[in-house]
This record gives sequence, structure tokens and C-alpha cells, in this order.
Amino acid sequence: MAGKFFDEWQVGERIEHEIRRTVTETDNLLFSCLTHNPQPLHLDAEAARASEFGQILVNSTFTFSLLVGLSVGETTLGTLVANLGFTNVTTPRPVFIGDTLRAVSEVNELRPSKSRPEAGIVTFLHEAINQRSEVVCRCERSALLLRKPG
Repeated sequence: MAGKFFDEWQVGERIEHEIRRTVTETDNLLFSCLTHNPQPLHLDAEAARASEFGQILVNSTFTFSLLVGLSVGETTLGTLVANLGFTNVTTPRPVFIGDTLRAVSEVNELRPSKSRPEAGIVTFLHEAINQRSEVVCRCERSALLLRKPG
């Protein structure tokens, strides 16, 4: 499903995104290495085993990126001018290799753009939820979306 135009959203609208993703060791390893993050909790099984978590922790910035990615198809795909910012990013629970994540999005605010009459700003609250129904990541995203043509 393509994203929606600014005019098609309503405050309070909620989407439970169908697409899910199981996090793999390769996801975590590649993302950590590509972003030059040498944190042993993400890369060193022995160090992670000795930690309070007892196993490798998935890089939280991967979790955040996956959350946003899971939401794009039904929110902003094809209608986005630009992401304006991400705020209040939290990771209330850890993600481990093998966890399966899904995303839920809700529209918190709508406002016309003052500088671009062909667009408006939508603020989404996105949540990533694991297979145990625990929220593992939450953020607000402000996106500049096109208005519906015509």
C-alpha cells in the first residue's frame, strides 16, 4: 500500500503495520560495523554473555531504523517531501537476535506548511513491538508530506 497524502490523514488514526521482521545476527553485525559502532555488547558474544543481559544486544539504532522502515510503506511512501525530525526516541526494552518486530503508527498532529502550500506536516508516533507484545522502541517523526494533487 502506498503512503497517504497530507489531506488523507486524521489525528488519532492508527495503523498496525502488517510487515514484520525477525532480527538476525547478520543484521546486527553489519549495521554495527557499517556505522563504526564497536560496542562489545553488540559484537562480542563473550562480553555480552558476561553482561546483565547474558547475550548479544541488538544495536538500538538498528532497532530505531527498522521501526521507521517498517512504517514507511503505509505512511509516507511516494508522498514524502522530507523527514523533518525524530524526537523522543526511547528503547524501553532490549532487542535480542531472533526477536520478531512489528510496528504501530498513530497520527499525533497535522498542520499545514507555512512555507509550502502544496504540503503539510504530519507527526507520527511509531512503536516497535516484539513477539512478546513488549514495546522495544518508540519515537515521534515529523514528516513533510505532499497534499493530494488536484
